[in-house]
Amino acid sequence: MPIITRKNYLYTVRPGDTLYSIAQRYRSSVQEIMRINHLYPPVTDPGLIYPGNLLVVPDVSSAGKVSYIVKSGDSMNSIAMKFSSHVDLVSGINRIENPSMIYPGQLVTIPAFIYEIQMGDSLFNISRKFGTPLQSIISANQGRPGFQTDVIWPGYQLILPQITSRNIVVWNPLPGTRVASGQRIEGQARAFEANVLHQVRDANGVIVSNERFTTADIGAPAYGSFISTVPWDRSPTSSVGELWVYTRSANDGSIQDLVRTIVYF
Repeated sequence: MPIITRKNYLYTVRPGDTLYSIAQRYRSSVQEIMRINHLYPPVTDPGLIYPGNLLVVPDVSSAGKVSYIVKSGDSMNSIAMKFSSHVDLVSGINRIENPSMIYPGQLVTIPAFIYEIQMGDSLFNISRKFGTPLQSIISANQGRPGFQTDVIWPGYQLILPQITSRNIVVWNPLPGTRVASGQRIEGQARAFEANVLHQVRDANGVIVSNERFTTADIGAPAYGSFISTVPWDRSPTSSVGELWVYTRSANDGSIQDLVRTIVYF
């Protein structure tokens, strides 16, 4: 599936900006910005942008996570809400100690990824394919000049918020990824004693990879980074399943902060 893994910035156009000045600032190219934001007919005149437009700006030289560029009037709450996330999580993964102290131009990593629309796609089937609620897709892409809810264009690149809990985000694998035994998983978690658990289930409820644990590099109240691998204990009985990443309650052992990521076998 055409998930885009290069570094991308989410930039809000300011008065005086041009596509050339934006491209120069973020190691991008005018042609790529135009292509992935569909800045040409029938959506707009070629390259036409206005202050307030939200653009996906690709860094053509490197891979990495999606960064939102804070604009005047933003708050951590408004950023978290736009991308269907949590203030605690977004602040924690960015090591922002005081969420009320952010400033225009600041880079904020958000739990989202970029997907390039293919022929035959619809917002509904994209939502189902990646497990991202339709309203979350609409919210994340609101304000983009090439975005419409009723017509989508092959080659256009959508912002897709990731499913997270308040305390866990999974960076790898991304939703919709094809996985195999030994799959590497990576993420960040705010977890008691830094313990993070994971398992894989197929669509028939078969536990393909039994529950195992890994340890983040820092325990709560910080959001520590964790890495693990997922071996198969039995063969999948369907082509689709879910990676579960979670913690367990110290009181009764119940699953807490469950993040379920759709994967394909």
